[in-house]
Amino acid sequence: MQLNFEDEKPIFLQIAEQIEDAILSGAFPEESQIPSTTEISVSFKINPATALKGINILVDNGIVYKKRGIGMFVSTGAVEILREKRKREFYDKYILKLTTEAKRLNLSKDDIIAMIERGFEK
Repeated sequence: MQLNFEDEKPIFLQIAEQIEDAILSGAFPEESQIPSTTEISVSFKINPATALKGINILVDNGIVYKKRGIGMFVSTGAVEILREKRKREFYDKYILKLTTEAKRLNLSKDDIIAMIERGFEK
């Protein structure tokens, strides 16, 4: 896990996203333990409250859960929750902009599909 202290994105969001990425990549399988807030804060020399804030985002979204006295664990179904979340974000961030610009340029759906297919070939 790497944090970019120069990034505009808050550190706690970077922590949450990095753990999400690790879950999606299989580094933290469902029902496996993730690093504690203490481990994260010591590793990156950040305030434990910042690490906790990032972890709490994941708890609030049902991605991880706490086993009292043991630690934080990846929830069953977390991968599917994350995929659906990322698909929605992808649509909002990229597809809506793409279709808006395509309409401005008078591109058809077929034109866009051809461009996307060309992108996958590279």
